[in-house]
Amino acid sequence: MIAEDSVLLREGLSGIFARFGHEVVAAVGSAVELVHAVGREVPDLVVVDVRMPPTFRDEGLRAAIALRRDHPGLGVLVLSQVVEEAAAGELMQAGTRGIGYLLKDRIGAIAQFVEDARAVAAGGTVIDPDVIHQLLVHRRAHDPLEALSPREREVLALVAEGRSNSAIAQRLHVSEAAVAKHVTSVYLKLDLGPDADDHRRVLAALTFLRSR
Repeated sequence: MIAEDSVLLREGLSGIFARFGHEVVAAVGSAVELVHAVGREVPDLVVVDVRMPPTFRDEGLRAAIALRRDHPGLGVLVLSQVVEEAAAGELMQAGTRGIGYLLKDRIGAIAQFVEDARAVAAGGTVIDPDVIHQLLVHRRAHDPLEALSPREREVLALVAEGRSNSAIAQRLHVSEAAVAKHVTSVYLKLDLGPDADDHRRVLAALTFLRSR
């Protein structure tokens, strides 16, 4: 499903997905219409603009978060005209599995955009590189990594590179069990509770990137 107030972009997105063999079950112009449409037929993926009628503030984002709460398995790809760190952070607090946040400029690279959409629908996480850049250049006043030991920082840096526990163990010449203990300690010190166990690795990596 697509929720975009611009008719041209809405029709363009519908055409792109159809061209790559995907069915667009609904294409609507407001967040309210989107919520009603999802209530009728839950899709694999929702593509929604952050700012939508009537106020053009964050109606799309609010709808995306509500839909994730009501339909935990729903893939949500949020589009934005500009980098909005607060919007990206709020979206990811709703869970990182099956979540995407991209700038609208990325749609121009059609094949990659569709690939990103597929990844989100399959449960992956896709964050726009410009958002990551913003997180890197705007350091937090308080370093959340301050409580980590040097070894835990080293492990977290490798986690942020996308390495598995097994690969980290080989790199640091330690046992996989030792790496698992360090990773668990990192989760605790970063206050990433066990209720988000499937997503803590991504959240820990993002925390590391923000603090660089």
